[in-house]
Amino acid sequence: MHIPDNYLSPATCVVMAAAAVPVVAVSIKKVREEISQAKMPLLGIGAAFSFLTMMFNVPLPGGTTGHAVGGTLIAILLGPYSACISVAVALIIQALLFGDGGILALGANIFNMAIVLPFAGYFIYKLIRDRFGSGKGEIVGAAVGSYVGLNAAALLTAVEFGLQPLLFQTAAGQPLYCPYPLSVSIPAMMIPHLLVAGVVEAVFTVFIYSFIKRVSPGMIYEGKTTRTKAIYGLLAALICLTPLGLLAAGTAWGEWGADEINTVLSGGTMLGFVPQGMQNGFNFNAILPDYAITGLPEIAGYIISAVLGVAILIIAFKILAAFKKNKANV
Repeated sequence: MHIPDNYLSPATCVVMAAAAVPVVAVSIKKVREEISQAKMPLLGIGAAFSFLTMMFNVPLPGGTTGHAVGGTLIAILLGPYSACISVAVALIIQALLFGDGGILALGANIFNMAIVLPFAGYFIYKLIRDRFGSGKGEIVGAAVGSYVGLNAAALLTAVEFGLQPLLFQTAAGQPLYCPYPLSVSIPAMMIPHLLVAGVVEAVFTVFIYSFIKRVSPGMIYEGKTTRTKAIYGLLAALICLTPLGLLAAGTAWGEWGADEINTVLSGGTMLGFVPQGMQNGFNFNAILPDYAITGLPEIAGYIISAVLGVAILIIAFKILAAFKKNKANV
């Protein structure tokens, strides 16, 4: 679901960034007003969960891969505004350090995964929880909300892909950017997400939510005990398990490089060309592309990348928490 650079036109990227920036700005304001200095580091933990979740690629129907995002989980734990900030920061780190998602496409990726996903997921969760009460209502709400949230984000991504060949073409009528129209992009994205990725998102959300509710209820309920050691232990376990994400073969739909898209088969037909916007588009070289480290085995590079990403996110939010405290003391 991470849209790479040059799949969307620059105009589309500007529109999506313009749509995302006001929501992110409101979320920052809400977090500053509503999240205490003591709770601010929990946003880093939430971002770390999302970062790690997105490293667990799973095989999807059609020979592609996908992953959960964890946005609804963070929204349930810390609120949708906090989830927006946590997932957005995780996406920025992924794009800048690991080349996972484009730089120009950051606005679109943040809109899809850091805004639509957690807000839609949280709304569904709250609706079900309020209707059926705590306990089973929370679990069912978390499962249904996370499933709907992920698929809402996938649908938006498919629409953004599918509009490109309709709006942006060469003089000869060839697509400039993503070459697949809505009739291809929507079923290609939605069928695997409805059948597999959404289920993975729901299972992940319910598992992590139930674990945190049992070992550190203070992260969910005011006045309850918060045990961060248990949370860090779970993060460490997830880091060790991240190489499982390497077992899924194939590239996620819509994330092919310019060197492979011309050989992609769709409906049994090979594309056979590279869109001009991809050939001559924006190029950014990430420090650790594809979570790999030159000279190290793939598994070692993946684990080190996971440690690095988690450390950056947790430290960044601890620094923000310290800044908030200092500011309050001025």
